[in-house]
Amino acid sequence: MSALTDELARLGAATVYEASGREGLVDADLIPIVPGARACGPARIARCAQDDNLMVHAAMAALQPGEVLVLTMPEPTPVALLGDLLATQALVHGAAGILVDAAVRDCADLEEMGLPIWARWVRSRGALKDTPGELDVPVLVGGARIRPGDLVVMDADGATIVAAERAEDVMAASLAREGKERLKREKLQAGALSYELDGLRAVVEGP
Repeated sequence: MSALTDELARLGAATVYEASGREGLVDADLIPIVPGARACGPARIARCAQDDNLMVHAAMAALQPGEVLVLTMPEPTPVALLGDLLATQALVHGAAGILVDAAVRDCADLEEMGLPIWARWVRSRGALKDTPGELDVPVLVGGARIRPGDLVVMDADGATIVAAERAEDVMAASLAREGKERLKREKLQAGALSYELDGLRAVVEGP
């Protein structure tokens, strides 16, 4: 799995989204806590009770190396589900990255730690630890359905979800798209215009 996830991380969220047939887009404003970070791995999901991060602690006990933690609540709100102490556990136990459909805090420490983390908000407001939620259940984040084991691809452009059963096909399509874009870039650098290469003149001006 690591070779596949490494390659999808390199290809990036936008290329993977386009190559997958424009499926899996996490359509939400996400803040990359570590600028320039890239990550990809199978989802380890914690669906917390509202404004409560008890299940994030539980997820740390189940986390396997190379997984991406996906932390959600019934409704995303600017409450910090993750800070430096939880992130330290994730780093030590080998998380590939963390997607937080809520807030994080201790951002200077998180950035220094270097673990790839994306969140909707940065807020100091802390979560409760009172109410059990669920581990490894399907969730929706930014309109994208994420199941346990689905691949989460994240970079500066945001996040894309790849269904586990499509991973090999999506990687092959992403590599093919990358190759086509490389050839097109060479033509553009030589002075060609996408207006001509993509047949857009006919769309604008007619046949």
